[in-house]
Amino acid sequence: MKIKPVYLYGSLIIIAIVVLIFSTRQNEKTVNKNIQSDEQMPSDEVHKQFQGNESSNPSKENVSTEYHERLNRLKAAVEENPNDTLKLREYADFLSAAHQSDEAVTYYNKILQIDGKRNDIRFSLAFIYYNQKKFDKAKEENMTVLKSDPNNQIALYNLGAIAATLGDKNSAKDYWNKVVKIDPESSTGKLAAQSLGEIN
Repeated sequence: MKIKPVYLYGSLIIIAIVVLIFSTRQNEKTVNKNIQSDEQMPSDEVHKQFQGNESSNPSKENVSTEYHERLNRLKAAVEENPNDTLKLREYADFLSAAHQSDEAVTYYNKILQIDGKRNDIRFSLAFIYYNQKKFDKAKEENMTVLKSDPNNQIALYNLGAIAATLGDKNSAKDYWNKVVKIDPESSTGKLAAQSLGEIN
């Protein structure tokens, strides 16, 4: 069984924020047809700016001028206000959406140095680490969230997804059952119930 992350982009000033939720994938087929494949770039506002045309992935040849201008504006804003967590977040999110994960991690960590209680940043880091197959680091970020918020459904769900990815179905079930018990009607609760059905 493979686990496929679902990433949702919502507006945050001029770019999207990444919400980390993982979903199951079984028999090499995506369980949820709304999940974007990592082989194909999502067709949303964030990613369209990286495309020269809709049929090609970003490359040095087709990355738009607008992308470079926005990147430079965000970088300049961060350099001018290095302790402005909103500016840092905008820049880090932009880098993450542009698949410059390592650089994004640097700026997310700068935010945590200013405010270590930012669970949204921890989820963004966990999302990057999961995609990089750095599962220990992804797990650590979610466990840190649970220290301050033991019933955080997203963190619990993510830990189940990591466990399932690593082949530990029993741990995955335990985490997902906790998610369902906390609130079966929430979107994460429903996703956990679906994942439990798929893993059995």
